[in-house]
Amino acid sequence: MAEHDDDVRLSEVPTPTLRGGGVVVEVLAAHLPAYTKMVVKGNRGALPVPLILGPSCVGRVTDVAPDVFHVAPGDIVLDTALLDAGGDDQILVGWVGLGGPGGGSDRTDHMRTVWHDGVFAEQALCAKETMVKLPGAEHHPEPAHLAFLPWLCIAASGLHTAGPLAGRDVAVIGATGQLGGAAVLVALAEGAATVTAVGRNKAALDRLAELGPRVRTHQLTGDRATDAAGIGPVDVALDALGATPTADATMAAYDSLRRGGSLTLIGGVRQNLTIPYGDLMHRRLTVRGSWMSDNETVATVWNLVRSGLLDLSAVELLTVGLDDPAAALDLAERTTGLSFVALVP
Repeated sequence: MAEHDDDVRLSEVPTPTLRGGGVVVEVLAAHLPAYTKMVVKGNRGALPVPLILGPSCVGRVTDVAPDVFHVAPGDIVLDTALLDAGGDDQILVGWVGLGGPGGGSDRTDHMRTVWHDGVFAEQALCAKETMVKLPGAEHHPEPAHLAFLPWLCIAASGLHTAGPLAGRDVAVIGATGQLGGAAVLVALAEGAATVTAVGRNKAALDRLAELGPRVRTHQLTGDRATDAAGIGPVDVALDALGATPTADATMAAYDSLRRGGSLTLIGGVRQNLTIPYGDLMHRRLTVRGSWMSDNETVATVWNLVRSGLLDLSAVELLTVGLDDPAAALDLAERTTGLSFVALVP
């Protein structure tokens, strides 16, 4: 639980009480993002504290409200945490992040009051809109690995903005981070001809190269022209970078595109992009943003995993419990690329 003093501690709280529009789940595993400590310190936006943290989880449904029909007790579900009231009013329950321009409104404030707590707990009350059933997940050999599904879905949503990936050359900028690593896995699973993994961490790039012969790597140099040549030419570039001091790497990805190519932004770059009007027009390029995911993409990604086309064993799983929140946050902060921390209550 996060408190007003920006501390996280283990607390005994009442068992969630079912209410209209709600689903109670037994939390099986929840992804602890690498930047969770930054969230707690307030460096990623305001939290409606005090609250139980946690943006998403894989869980087993234990009870549903009378107006819930798409999931039932016993189902294994993914809680996406994304609650959409229409228009620009979207929130991530138990986390930072608002849809639209990101500034919030009276409506999102009310949403965060009604649906407040997250899923870093033994049991959680979730909004029915954030529940996606995972058929057959009860047979998965390592349920904790499924906690990586939200990252895969966010990456897939970004990639899908460019259309089908089969036979196309794809680049993932920031591939050495968890979201970028997820994007490499999705692109391979969906049949990309090549996937160029781009980042600064050579050890992480080398690990990505071991995924197979379709993976190329480029270690960023900081020089836009050099990096563009090393990345491309590609049909699709996905920017999954975190906060960066300049936009040079993102613009190198733009420069690497073939005619008719697409650049999609899903990361945390806080820089403005200077896009040359004439170049964008004459090369018929597309630049898009993509935030979070939708239920259809969750189903698509789950089917890739369920069928074996996307092998989660490629992702190193580190598990923690609820007993030592500070140690869990420290461990998560040290993980990157194809490694992640799952909280298993």
